[in-house]
Amino acid sequence: MEVWKEFEQNVVTHSAAHHLMAIDDLIRKVGYARVSDIARELDITRGSVSISLRPLKDAGLIIQDDNRHLRLSPSGQALVDAIKTKRAVAQRLFHEFFGVDAEQAEIDACKLEHLISNQVAQRVLAFLRFIDSGDPAVCRFLQAWRGVDPVCNGTPETCPSCQGGCLAENVER
Repeated sequence: MEVWKEFEQNVVTHSAAHHLMAIDDLIRKVGYARVSDIARELDITRGSVSISLRPLKDAGLIIQDDNRHLRLSPSGQALVDAIKTKRAVAQRLFHEFFGVDAEQAEIDACKLEHLISNQVAQRVLAFLRFIDSGDPAVCRFLQAWRGVDPVCNGTPETCPSCQGGCLAENVER
């Protein structure tokens, strides 16, 4: 499969991920979730929620009881837990270690939460645990990292990241 087609292989869309997380949040807060509650939580119409939930029910991620209360199936709950974990690790990486302001880190983590693989999330989490370890090598690394000038030196021919073309020029500051 071509790499760009992998995007289509995601279990859920960004919108579907937020519908699932809204169900999880509502159940944790009030003990149940209904279409109207999800609509209110996401600030969208009940009709839009109903349409969005149909494929999630068909995929076995959501279960609806006779009272029209929704809950996550075990696979739906596992997916929500993974998405929330991915958001948390990405947000922390972007804010605490990359120095992105908290609001932008939250926005970008939200954009990525359902897109990155569990493998990438596990490695980022391992990196964060390494950073948190207090190992003297980590302290030296962090000191060196914080001293790195984010401005490009403009010599892509000698930069192993750019390999002939300046990547920094392609990213608006």
